[in-house]
Order: sequence, then structure tokens, then C-alpha cells
Amino acid sequence: MSAYTTASTLAQNWTNRPYHRKWLLDQANGLFDFFQYTSVNPKGGFYDLARDGKPLSIDNPVRGIHASARMVHCFAIGDLLGRPGAADLVDHGIEFLWNHHRDETHGGYFWQVDDNGAVDASKQGYGHAFVLLAAASAKTIGHPLADRMLADISEVLEKRFWENKHGAIAEEFSADWQPVPGYRGQNSNMHLTEALMAAFEATGERHYLDKAISIADLLIRRRAAEQGYRVPEHFDENWTLDRIYYHQNEMFRPAGTTPGHWLEWARLVLQLWVLGGKTHDWMPEAARGLFFQSMSLGWDKENGGFFYTLDWENVPDKKMKLWWPLCEGAAAAHFLNQHVPTDFHEESYRRIWSFIANHSLDHAHGGWHEELTEDLKPSNTLFPGKGDIYHALQACLIPLFPATGSLPRVIQETGGTF
Repeated sequence: MSAYTTASTLAQNWTNRPYHRKWLLDQANGLFDFFQYTSVNPKGGFYDLARDGKPLSIDNPVRGIHASARMVHCFAIGDLLGRPGAADLVDHGIEFLWNHHRDETHGGYFWQVDDNGAVDASKQGYGHAFVLLAAASAKTIGHPLADRMLADISEVLEKRFWENKHGAIAEEFSADWQPVPGYRGQNSNMHLTEALMAAFEATGERHYLDKAISIADLLIRRRAAEQGYRVPEHFDENWTLDRIYYHQNEMFRPAGTTPGHWLEWARLVLQLWVLGGKTHDWMPEAARGLFFQSMSLGWDKENGGFFYTLDWENVPDKKMKLWWPLCEGAAAAHFLNQHVPTDFHEESYRRIWSFIANHSLDHAHGGWHEELTEDLKPSNTLFPGKGDIYHALQACLIPLFPATGSLPRVIQETGGTF
């Protein structure tokens, strides 16, 4: 069925059915339970968790900035919903970001730290994007450090990362702000788009939204459209596509193309379209194109699930099935069902959640399998255990609310009513 078929035969979306909504809420609560009571490191930050939900290491583990920031964001959502104890994790995470990741000498935030200080003192655009998201989410629950952190991270992004001539951010600097030349990446800019929208919602300050629109214009209206709505990952300093780029850290900079990011952008550009007053006509069409390409090229038609990466001939390269593209696919399908509904979008929504239920949920230990082999066996080649609540929690909660903004905003607007 075409992605552009008007909704007809599927009379009622799953997201309107009480049973499905309760099922989603149960999955969200399971994730909160899995992470809330075992992930807190008493020395600061959060543990990465093994498959069984126990800390992978308790002996001075390295803590990445994105993990702490995502926990702040997710448990701010929990607090807005009325989850007891969630605000304590927000406080724990904010304190660690402010007092341990923040570089008091040079400014900005370290990529990785342990009990003794910086392990990797580089300043990464990806990490700074999540600090902005954490600060914006903390502001929605009135955390006392939120305004200071929001002002601090906004200044760092503006003065150090933002490049007006391109309308996007640079990727990486040393601890003392020496630029790491030769590379620009879409992944950090994509997550910054999410964070900028959250900051706009939390503050009402238009400059955040304008930057988000600028990034989306560069990466989606121009670069992704030039590639048939396949989102390029890697560029040189002038934002010229680098098809042969390779980096050993394929968790954050995978080679080729990544259908999961096409799905993530499909949701983000629709959210941006709504927040921008529905004035950018290219955005809904781009969202539909991104989603259609993801399902057509990225979905494994034999085993199910999304391939992690494709090469530039659309041949699956890294064939493992990660949890986060499924999460982004479910969230994107919900946004599409709300704004440009078709049977294809609803069928895809059901297909993705059915795959998650049958293969990604760990019914023995709780949480989700973060990686499956091509033939759907639990594996750990990229991700060592179950270190992240962010993608899965949002996937469970986004379909319970109107597709008009970030979760903190729509929860506030609806009073958390499902």
C-alpha cells in the first residue's frame, strides 16, 4: 500500500483504543521501574545496567554526559506525570551534570567523567545538545538549577558551537576549545533540534525555535531531499556529503546511512511544523518521505525490524536490529497518523509495536533488549547491556498524547490525562 493512501479501511487507530493505551502505559511503568531503583550511583550520576538490570560496574565506572542528561529528561517526564520519587532522580542527575561534567575552567561540559574527574575532556556537540534538553525539561518541573544551567548551556552553544554561515553547529572541540577540524555531523544537530524545541517550549524564547528550523532546513529540506529522503550522516566543514566517512565509534557515528535517524527526523520535523505555526509547507511532505523510505528500505522484510545501517546502494550493511529505531518508528508513525493520516502509517505503527512486543521486550528480566542479531537473537556488540531509558520511554508515552510538542509540554498542557 502506498504511503499516500488516505486512511479508510483502518477505522480506528490503535492509539484511540483503551486497551492499547493501557498496554503502552504498562510498558512505560515497567521502564521506570527497571531504571529508577537500580541505576542511581550514590557517588553521582547513573550506572549503566546489564541485561539483568544490575550495574555493569560499580567500581568507579565512566559516566557519559548523554546518559545523565537523558535520565534527567525522562524522570522530569515522570515527575510531570506524578510518579513518586522521579524528582529525586532529576535532582541527582542535574547535580552531577552541573558539578562534575561542567568544566569550571574553560566552560562547556566534558564528554565522559568518573569519580576523579574528566576521562574524556572533549566538548562534543552531541553531549551539549542533551545538556540543553535536560535543562529545559528540568525547568518544566521548576528545578532550582534549571535556569542557571539553561543560561549556561545556551551561551556555550551560541558562542562555541553555532556557525551562522551554515545554520548548524560544529561537532567537536578539545577541552580548551581548540576545534577538531574536518567533520560536521547530522546526529548531534538532530538531537540539538529536539533540545532547541524543548527550550523554546520551556521559555517561549523564539531564538531557540529559529535555530531548530535552520538546522532542519539544512539537513532535511536540502541534504536529505537531495538524497531521496535518505538522511546523510557525515559531512565536511562546508556541509558537503562525505559518503566514505568512517569512525571507529559506530554507536554515535555509523558509516553509510541510518534508517532510524530518518524515522527520528520524521517526528521532529512534524513537531517543528506545529511549533512554527504550520508555515513551512515542506515539512509534512518531508516527514512522509522520510518515513516511507525508512519502511521501504530499512525494514527487514524477512525477519522484521530495522537494519542499523545501509550503504549508499541501499544494501543493508550492519544488519543487527537495535531497539531505538523501532522506538523512533513508533513515535513517528503516531505523529504522521495525527497530521497526515494514511492506512500505511497506521499499518506501520501496528507492525512496529507488534515486533517490539514479540522480540524487543525482555520478559524474563525487564527492560528492552537493546540489540538483536539479524535473525533476532539478543546480542551485545554495540551496546553492553541496557543502558538507556530515553528512546523506549518516549516511544511508549508519545502515542498517549496529542502530537503537538515534546512530552514535557503536552503533559503540562493536558495535565497528564491519558
